[in-house]
Amino acid sequence: MKKFIHDDFLLETDYAKELYHNYAKNQPIIDFHCHLPVNEIAENKNFVNMTQVWIEGDHYKWRAMRALGIEERYITGNATDEEKFLKWAETVPYALRNPLYHWTHMELSRYFGVDKILSPKTAAEIYSICNEKLESPDFSPQNLLYGMKAEVVCTTDDPLDNLCDHNQLRESDYPVKILPTFRPDGLIDIEKHGFTDYLSRLSEITDIAISDFVSLKEAIGIRIDFFHAHGCRLSDHGLIHAYGEAFTPDQIDGILKLRLEGKSITGKEVAQYKSAIMHALGELYAKKNWVMQLHLGPIRDTNQAVLSKIGINAGVDSIGDYQQAEHLAKFLNHLNKNDSLPKTILYNSNPSDNEVFATMAGNFTGEGVKSKVQFGAAWWFLDQKDGIEDQLNILSNMGLLSCSVGMLTDSRSFLSFPRHEYYRRVLCNMLGNDLKAGLLPNDMEWIGQIVKDITYNNAKSYFQFPSVMKNESVKT
Repeated sequence: MKKFIHDDFLLETDYAKELYHNYAKNQPIIDFHCHLPVNEIAENKNFVNMTQVWIEGDHYKWRAMRALGIEERYITGNATDEEKFLKWAETVPYALRNPLYHWTHMELSRYFGVDKILSPKTAAEIYSICNEKLESPDFSPQNLLYGMKAEVVCTTDDPLDNLCDHNQLRESDYPVKILPTFRPDGLIDIEKHGFTDYLSRLSEITDIAISDFVSLKEAIGIRIDFFHAHGCRLSDHGLIHAYGEAFTPDQIDGILKLRLEGKSITGKEVAQYKSAIMHALGELYAKKNWVMQLHLGPIRDTNQAVLSKIGINAGVDSIGDYQQAEHLAKFLNHLNKNDSLPKTILYNSNPSDNEVFATMAGNFTGEGVKSKVQFGAAWWFLDQKDGIEDQLNILSNMGLLSCSVGMLTDSRSFLSFPRHEYYRRVLCNMLGNDLKAGLLPNDMEWIGQIVKDITYNNAKSYFQFPSVMKNESVKT
């Protein structure tokens, strides 16, 4: 019987097979956005069992289990790890046509050599086989990444983080670059309860008395310098939409002072502050030649009953329905007209915004930079086969597919890196179908080079990661 995840999985033509196996398969991975816990990479302790490495923290799986009606105690509750795994195995047969079905079996195959279909009948055997392999040093967090040919992995880090785990990895002989990404939600969300406490901590760390917007920007600049010294070359922002409100320095000072005094501000003032802080951050990123990532559009934390039991990142988020084009155009234009627009990647959560984001990216170019503003890879609810194909097709129609920096995992799981393989197979299949239909010239060498560029070369040149990290002087 033919294996489900076989060598030519998702590859429908001989052209696709040649492109994937000869040009895409063996490219190293640059994973420029994920949520892996860097302390676990630094500690490098093996996981005890499959539930810990595969199910804990994976809200994709949690959502599927809840959809099947499984009790929460088997998802995030007090059931044993084995019971949780068995409930996931019970869910998998019902997940057919969900990307989890493909990812599950790709991950079992690629990491553990398990080619059986996960189901209640096979669950105990698969759990035992995988747990036994997890005891081997080959399955430590660092070796899981290295074994997938990861070259660079960028985690998601708070500006106040001391980056000690990154520093430990930097000073080690570990060949995979684990680099921080600047995620300043705490600096942006002025309307949230903990905002003033966050600025107090920033003030303590930087020894800057934050009393107005100028002093706030000075403190932020110190943290950006600190992150840059640790190899950071990207920022990341999770927003409902970009912010392009008009503002004056006096207005922002007044808004900030009201919040520092514990007073409330209006919705318009929130938008003005966010516009100002995002503009200030964009200017700082541009000076450092960082890449700014904008993840736009989800509606988060919708189920308060679940949040009260589990907390944030519980898997109760969905696609939001926000107006994007006007906000985004004003924000990017504000930076661009002052020659302060950094390289930027735009990710949309709502598929109806595909064409908006693809065409917006083409409005802001830079001499000597391929696609300075990128229409980023299919993200979150869109990172399945159909969503990836839609993103590739729309980018091809509205921009230059050949300049894309490719895929990312956006994951909290150490077993998620076959998602790069999944993307590469979808990409090669699409190009292979075009070759078969005569929509592209039969020049395999040239098309193969484009595949190499999309899957590796473009990202390597676009991000400008430091070539040498070890032994640089970094104050921690």
